[in-house]
Amino acid sequence: MHLAASGRVIIQLSKELVEGQILCDDKGTRVAKVMELIGPVKRPFASATSLTNNINKFIGKRVFMFEQSPVTKPKKFRRNKR
Repeated sequence: MHLAASGRVIIQLSKELVEGQILCDDKGTRVAKVMELIGPVKRPFASATSLTNNINKFIGKRVFMFEQSPVTKPKKFRRNKR
C-alpha cells in the first residue's frame, strides 16, 4: 500500500476486486474501501479510502479482501387468520 497526496490509498492488486470491496489486515481489521480500479489490466491497482484514523501503520503491508458471511433474510411469518 502507498498513500497518495490526495489522501487515497493506492494498492497493487494480486486478485480481481470490485469497487466497494472492503480490505482488511491479517487480523481482520477493516483498513480501506476500494473506490476505483486503475492502471493496466496486466498489473492493476486500486484507489481506496481509509477506514482507519491511523492508515500510516498499514503502509507497505499486505491487505486482504474482507469476506462477510452471507446474511440470510429474516423469514416473514404469516399471520394465521381465525
